Amino acid sequence: MPLSPIAPGDLTKVAVGIDRPEDVVVGPDGRVFASDHQCAVAEIFPDGSFKRMGPKGGAPNGINMDRRGRVLIANFGIYDREDGPLQRFDPASGEHETLLTEVGGRRLTSANYPVMDRAGNIWCANSTHAETWPQALDGRTDGFIFVLRPDGSSEVVAEGLKFPNGMALSADERYLFCAQTSGADVMRFPIHDGGTLGAGGRYGPVLGKLQAPDAPGIDHNELGYTDGIGLDAEGNLWVCLPAANKVVAITPELGVTTVIHDPSGEVVNHPTNVTWGGPDLKDLYIGSIRAGYVLKGRSPVAGQPHVHQLEGRASA
Repeated sequence: MPLSPIAPGDLTKVAVGIDRPEDVVVGPDGRVFASDHQCAVAEIFPDGSFKRMGPKGGAPNGINMDRRGRVLIANFGIYDREDGPLQRFDPASGEHETLLTEVGGRRLTSANYPVMDRAGNIWCANSTHAETWPQALDGRTDGFIFVLRPDGSSEVVAEGLKFPNGMALSADERYLFCAQTSGADVMRFPIHDGGTLGAGGRYGPVLGKLQAPDAPGIDHNELGYTDGIGLDAEGNLWVCLPAANKVVAITPELGVTTVIHDPSGEVVNHPTNVTWGGPDLKDLYIGSIRAGYVLKGRSPVAGQPHVHQLEGRASA
């Protein structure tokens, strides 16, 4: 079924006043959480208000959830030139813990987005070891993907990547998708037994131009810097293009369709992640690196559930 576009005017601003809500995750019980630089994680309530939870520290970026309802946090240290560890926060107990600060002797400086599979592996990207933003997006290939396995072992499983960012698992968990921000594309890696990856390859086409947004004569609508990604129930891979204020989808046939576009940026301002929730998984949430709010709307297609949503729905 073709994806029908979503008009910016059909989206509602919630959690107004939140600080850089890069990502959103919806628990199996329907509770909604967003990243916030003023705390570990913020809970967004049905009336649109929000509450900050846990300690402030670093730059919470991509978030997800494990099977026990604990929020996995990729802490992106490049903003404050601090460490960028993989962390976890339990909304029930308030416990905030650091899971990893290094992998294979490599310090984590920019953990970006975590996703858990049914085997309990946590896959996460470390985007760069650059110290500043101009350096981070200059096309360098110092990014890598790492895995934290249920037995506590960790390993770098893919490297030489151009600012690896958002990630998603195929429904059958045969593949891991990862956006390369300064590649303007998405990579796909086969998942092997034991929590390892095979050689990756580009999935779909290059999604736009790679030029400095403030360069003379550049049309920001054509910029293809990729950020967060998410799969819907029909196998479309939604890709956020923040510099273009756009969300596109790579179809299973590898075509590309624009789902959301707001050239003015008045509503959809630098979108960075898409997440689905609600009883039918059609409540759509969109995070941002620029807007002081989260967007909520209705998706034309249900989202593909994450592992915590699968288990929650199975036990309901």
